[in-house]
Amino acid sequence: MDDVEKAIVISFDESGAIDSELKSQAVNFCQQIKETPSICSLCIEKLCFCKLVQVQFWCLQTLHEVIRVKYGSMSLEEKNFVRKSVFSMACLEGIDDKMCPILESPAFIKNKLAQVLVTLIYFEYPLIWSSVFVDYLRHLNQGSVVIDMFSRLLNALDDELISMDYPRTPEEVAVAGRVKDAMRLQCVPQIVRAWYDIVSMYRNSDPEICATVLDCMRRYISWIDIGLIVNDAFIPLLFELILVDCLLEQLRAAAAGCVLAVVSKRMDALSKLSLLKSLQITRVFGLISDDNDSELVLGVAALITGYAVEVLECSKRVNLEDAKVVSMELLDEVLPSVFYVMQNCEMDAAFSIVQFLSGYVAAMKTLSSLQEKQMLHISQILEVIRTQICYDPMYRSNIDILDKIGMEEEDRMVEFRKDLFVLLRNVGRVAPEVTQIFIRNSLASAIASTSDRNVEEVEAALSLLYALGESMTDEAMRVGPGLLSELVTNLLSTRFPCHSNRLVALIYLETVTRYMKFIQENTQYIPLVLAAFLDERGIHHPNIYVSRRASYLFMRVVKMLKSKLVPFIETILQSLQDVVTRFTNMNFGSKEPAGSEDGAHIFESIGLLIGMEDVPLEKQSDYLSSLLTPLCQQVEAMLMNAKGLNLEDSPLKIASIQQIIMAINALSKGFSERLVTASRPAIGHMFKQVLSFIHRMVDTLGASVFPYLPKALEQLLAESEPKEMVGFLLLLNQLICKFSTLVHDILEEVFPTIADRVFSAIRRIADSSVEANTEEIRELQDLQKTLYTFLHVITMHDLSSIFLSPRSRGFLNSIMQLLLHTSCHHKDIVTRKACVQIFIRLIKDWCARPYGEEKVPGFQSFMVETFATNCCLYSVLDKSFEFGDANTKVMYEKFGDVFLSHFVSKGFPSAHCPQNLADQYCQKLKGGDIKALRSFYQTLIGNIRLQQNGSLVSR
Repeated sequence: MDDVEKAIVISFDESGAIDSELKSQAVNFCQQIKETPSICSLCIEKLCFCKLVQVQFWCLQTLHEVIRVKYGSMSLEEKNFVRKSVFSMACLEGIDDKMCPILESPAFIKNKLAQVLVTLIYFEYPLIWSSVFVDYLRHLNQGSVVIDMFSRLLNALDDELISMDYPRTPEEVAVAGRVKDAMRLQCVPQIVRAWYDIVSMYRNSDPEICATVLDCMRRYISWIDIGLIVNDAFIPLLFELILVDCLLEQLRAAAAGCVLAVVSKRMDALSKLSLLKSLQITRVFGLISDDNDSELVLGVAALITGYAVEVLECSKRVNLEDAKVVSMELLDEVLPSVFYVMQNCEMDAAFSIVQFLSGYVAAMKTLSSLQEKQMLHISQILEVIRTQICYDPMYRSNIDILDKIGMEEEDRMVEFRKDLFVLLRNVGRVAPEVTQIFIRNSLASAIASTSDRNVEEVEAALSLLYALGESMTDEAMRVGPGLLSELVTNLLSTRFPCHSNRLVALIYLETVTRYMKFIQENTQYIPLVLAAFLDERGIHHPNIYVSRRASYLFMRVVKMLKSKLVPFIETILQSLQDVVTRFTNMNFGSKEPAGSEDGAHIFESIGLLIGMEDVPLEKQSDYLSSLLTPLCQQVEAMLMNAKGLNLEDSPLKIASIQQIIMAINALSKGFSERLVTASRPAIGHMFKQVLSFIHRMVDTLGASVFPYLPKALEQLLAESEPKEMVGFLLLLNQLICKFSTLVHDILEEVFPTIADRVFSAIRRIADSSVEANTEEIRELQDLQKTLYTFLHVITMHDLSSIFLSPRSRGFLNSIMQLLLHTSCHHKDIVTRKACVQIFIRLIKDWCARPYGEEKVPGFQSFMVETFATNCCLYSVLDKSFEFGDANTKVMYEKFGDVFLSHFVSKGFPSAHCPQNLADQYCQKLKGGDIKALRSFYQTLIGNIRLQQNGSLVSR
């Protein structure tokens, strides 16, 4: 080795045996060599004489870089020399009577040589080097080595220039078009003829080179004349290669790839349909029943699915009735094989099962009625959906215990299933009876199955039933069309052998809840529903995730059935007695207090049940007393022992306090305000007694409770449902009203999370997806209303600095915009006034006297330019708004002439206020008589309204 070769070998060393400094020197030396004028000659020389792959690769890489970057500055002689030398290497010709060993080198070296050739073609074909392809074809008779290199050249040309699978610059697109046009005119027919001759000649003696040639040909079919391939010579050859058993599997798969390229070629719909029919694709269907993982089966599977996609596309695009009939016949032929592929073979990445099946179902919608064969296809589509949504049994234990792997797989499947369930709903609309029969049979089959997949099959069948319920209107659910009654009956009466599994138990309960509209109209099923929730399938399930979800879903069931459950109250309370006992007789010595989530939902469910006026007063009092008395006794015990509270016991006592507050709060939700104040005040008195206990508890423990409140509040905040968030905000309001600024640090800690949760929730009010669920809208509106109260309580208790803390400041703009919009547009005048009061208090807290330093940059200009005119002027021009004005007085006191100038000079003119009235307003504002200002302001607004004939100023 000379110094150059040594330097190249050292620069490529990855063993770590070479000193880093020496390697750095070698790299620098190689870089210097690249800059020499004779670098191309040096590279050609090394390629002719050196067999070291590092040297060969470095030389080819350098040639590629020089041509790509410096082609324009190379001399004509140098270009000719490089072109002739590189071409000779690729064709197995000698250079200066010396045979170059490049084609004996590994594949990556030959691929690099092909890349160098393509770079020359980029600059020189067809204007300078027009004969490159024709010249190469003459050398193919030298055998498989040159044929292989020619295929590598064409593949590299496709990868580097022609294929649109990669991003291309406009220049590259233009060059690709020039190259393709020249090839079509000059050499494509000769190349196709060479492909045919090679495959015919070498199919038995060298099937590997034939497979290589066909893989190359597949790339070019999309843009060459299709008649060169679709003819009486090539198509029979390709199918013969696919169907002959004794041939190399790789060759047969390559032939299938070429047919797929033919099938996928773009052309008008009628021509495509004629081509598809002529292929007689049915002859390859039998091949997919072999080894499902073989290269041949995967190739044929891709061919079948690609063919089906093209037929379906033709059926959409053709307008002639005869053509539509032909397309549907071809679809009927291919669909059984497509379904087999979907369920048994690894799918080609380019094929979307859901997209294809959705297209087919959409086509079925256009038909006046479905034929028997199409009904069968619908059943097969349902079977594909069922197979696709099944979990893999290998993850069963991970998903059941919900470890990290299980959580990831469950999240993946939830996302994967979304489109499949959309497809199911569409199928259900096209063929509702077929869909219901399939789900019934799937459920029956899964129950009867004793296979290792029993858990996954049952879960999939229940998921299908759940998804079917999602697609039904409330009216359809109530009427129970078709087999729905049978399906729900089977669902409620079946005891699944795998019900202990978390996934099965959860989807079972979700599905029962989904069909509550049907249960409302068919009350004979209520005992079965209650059994499902109250036994070991639901609230008493051994898995805590299931029992907690069951508690929440049971609460929803109670809300929906309400008075229909009155005859079952005794049964329900007896079934829940152990759960209630766990929360009303907590072991204070325990280091693990019971979880609050399921307890809160259970108490709310009981409250909803016993809080109905349908329950006799005496019974209602007994029920409530049996629940409240143990809780009160706990409070008494804690109050008696509060003085001796030590640090070790404090967290447990605080956790117990949290449980008691949550239980009572949840229980009280079932009792309406009218019931506890008007119709049955005795019940209200019972709650007032309990609340007095809680007040005493907080009074007694005082500030010693504070260190533990953030953690307790954090657990309460874990409730993400809007209704639970309302309860949480009300609790905070009580704390603020009780302790005022003492809760500053606690509130500062939890406010950012509150703001994030609440704003995320109330944004959904405007979301169209919520429109159908009026209950959810009401809950979100209640949350929004409670938020206004919460913000009002904060500002009125000297806690507005909470909004300015580093973690909360990011929500300040959202809060301001919400309050502004509500102040101007909310239909409830009381709410509007509350929001205005918040702004007025913020002005007093955040703004010094006129021209003072801004505590909150931008707030003063926001109040002067936006709030004042929009809220204090434009919004009150609405006749429905009755409003006295002391707010502009506060703004004038704080902002001075800056406010007055903007409000009078810009606000009044845009509202078409007469100048004399504007002048009088200024005088009243500068005076000290608030009553006179309010009176004049009402007169002013009345006059402007009359001028506008009652219409609103649009802003």
